[in-house]
Amino acid sequence: MRQRKRAKRTRAEGARPLGPEVGAKAPPGLVCLGAVIGAHGVRGAVRIKSFAMNASDIAAYGPLQSEDGATRFSLTVRGVSRGAVLAEIDGIDRREAAEALQGTRLYIPREALPETGEDEFYHADLIGLSVRTKDGEAYGVVKSIDDYGAGDVIEIERETEQSIFLPFTREIVPEIDLQAGSLVIDPPAEIDAGEPGKADRS
Repeated sequence: MRQRKRAKRTRAEGARPLGPEVGAKAPPGLVCLGAVIGAHGVRGAVRIKSFAMNASDIAAYGPLQSEDGATRFSLTVRGVSRGAVLAEIDGIDRREAAEALQGTRLYIPREALPETGEDEFYHADLIGLSVRTKDGEAYGVVKSIDDYGAGDVIEIERETEQSIFLPFTREIVPEIDLQAGSLVIDPPAEIDAGEPGKADRS
């Protein structure tokens, strides 16, 4: 089975904030690259949960911004420890100021990210797309793209049934139209036969 290339992870794990809002979409035109999870040391450094494939790439695309665009953050990455990026932010030189940023999500304009190659997609671009079958029937909305160890899996949220998990392959997802905001799936027979949510995630 020919696998699609892995959906780029920010480089685009995009819309995945912390806490109970996991799965919420970023504001239009923005991609969430991370969130401040606490202070580090006494000189204003912060610990950041990065959503980039390489955690330290969070600073690779220029200054980040707050959700409303009112504040910009120029980061200098100093290292990675226990899964968190350790970074300094221009203008933040006291621990109290760093602590005040805890929970702040950090965004980058979508156009600042590199262009994808053929058959490569940013997770942030896929989340929220409407899903239909090859016959044109509405099927649901893309909720997430995850990797459970055997390749990417697409989660489709449905209005009246539990979410369905399908392999993110060309055979299962033969058509993606980002401009139209939709994709087409060709689910396995057992899904068509009424076994929602039971697709193998392994």
